[in-house]
Amino acid sequence: MKIICVVDTESAEPSFFLKPDSALLLGRMPFFYPDFSNDICVRPHVVVRIDKVGKSIQERFAHKYYREVTLGLDIFARDLQRQLVAQGQPWTPSECFDGSAVLGEFVPCGETPSDAVVTLQKNGEEAARYHIEALRPTVDRLISRLSHYMLLRTGDYIFTGSPVLPVPIQIDDTLEATLNGRTILSCRIK
Repeated sequence: MKIICVVDTESAEPSFFLKPDSALLLGRMPFFYPDFSNDICVRPHVVVRIDKVGKSIQERFAHKYYREVTLGLDIFARDLQRQLVAQGQPWTPSECFDGSAVLGEFVPCGETPSDAVVTLQKNGEEAARYHIEALRPTVDRLISRLSHYMLLRTGDYIFTGSPVLPVPIQIDDTLEATLNGRTILSCRIK
C-alpha cells in the first residue's frame, strides 16, 4: 500500500511524494502532536483508493480504477519544512511522520457530484473551503499521470492535492472535514 500525496496541482505533470504506511490514521482516531515541531499545519484533500492494479493508464479509463472517495488530512510540520528547504535538504521528514495522513469515511463516487464543496472546520469554525471542480489536474488525469511513473495497486491511496492555504493546528483542536455538508472525518489533536 502506498500513500501518494500530490503537491503541485497547477502543472501538467504532478509533483508528489510518498508517505509510509505508518502515516495512515483512520478518522475518529486522535492525532498526537509531535515533539519535533511547534508549527503543525493541515490541508484537506479529496482522496481516492485504487481498486485494481494499473500501469500507464489512459486518462479516459482512469475512472475504472476507483469507486469511492473520501476526504483526508495531510498533516505536516511547516517549521521543519522551511528549515529543511532553507538548508537545501529534502523536506520528507516534515511530511512523512506517523499519523500524518488522516482518512475519513469512504463514499461512492456516485454520491459525489463534480461541483461538491470540501470544507475543513477547526473547533466549529470554517478554516478552509474549496470546490472539487477546482482541482487541477482532475482525479482521472492524476491517476493517469501517476500510473506512468509507478504501478498503482489495489489499496493505494491518492491525496489529490489541495488548493487551500495551510491551517495551523494546536493540541486540543478538533477538526472536521465535510463533503457537501456531510461530515466525512473528524479528528482530535492531542
